[in-house]
Amino acid sequence: MAIIIDGKALAAKWKENIKGQVAALKQHPGLAVILVGNDPASRVYVTSKEKDCSECGIYSEEFAVPAQFGQKALLNLIAELNQRPEIDGILCQLPLPKGYDYDEQEVLLAIDPKKDVDAFHPYNVGRIMIGDYTYLPCTPAGVMAMLDEYGIDPAGKRCVVVGRSNIVGKPQAMLLLHRHGTVTICHSRTPNLGEITREADILVSAVGRRNLITADMVKEGAAVIDVAMNRDENGKLCGDVDFEAVSQKAGWITPVPGGCGPMTRVMLLQNTLAAAVSHGKA
Repeated sequence: MAIIIDGKALAAKWKENIKGQVAALKQHPGLAVILVGNDPASRVYVTSKEKDCSECGIYSEEFAVPAQFGQKALLNLIAELNQRPEIDGILCQLPLPKGYDYDEQEVLLAIDPKKDVDAFHPYNVGRIMIGDYTYLPCTPAGVMAMLDEYGIDPAGKRCVVVGRSNIVGKPQAMLLLHRHGTVTICHSRTPNLGEITREADILVSAVGRRNLITADMVKEGAAVIDVAMNRDENGKLCGDVDFEAVSQKAGWITPVPGGCGPMTRVMLLQNTLAAAVSHGKA
């Protein structure tokens, strides 16, 4: 039976540490969160992030605007926030509403790289590539923190990342590579996926397809990290991994919910703290 990687408990420990560091700063860090439209899932995420900030002493300011706000107005808002010294981090909740001609790439480019606490700007992506970064994308950073907490060292290990998104898959592969893992990136169209995943000592799945990873696709004793967030036929949250079956074979496994989700949120706090320090608030 696999050891359950408890992301919720680890996130609580990280939050206490961040809270202490924030209290020692000369000024509170500030996070601006932009929410365009009324997508229910995005609303839940934003509310959770604001609660996290409050618990750690980070000032947060929400900018909830209607779906029809428009690209030009959104860019103007970001330009204003780029200039505000009390705002250290800017987060624009994605995805933006469809049907209103929003250009997400232009929005991400508009955020000052020094305030890009999601680490989505090409400048920050490039720094991650060369291993000289200030901010990391929150989910991959959370995954690395969980591996460290449970003593799972990627060095010399065969690491397989299933998923190639700019937000999770690609940066996750780079972080494992920086830690001397031998990394293979797969995706939903990889033929004979199971043949590759069975070789993984560390398997990270971030596709968004329920039961994509089954027990026969997992190496005995592997660390299985389930990044995805799906819902089953009963509306219950689940990931890519068949948890019940795979947990009988893996050495370590993350649950959904309670695994990567809490650590993703706490890494946003860590990035906001890092931004405040880089802006001279230490």
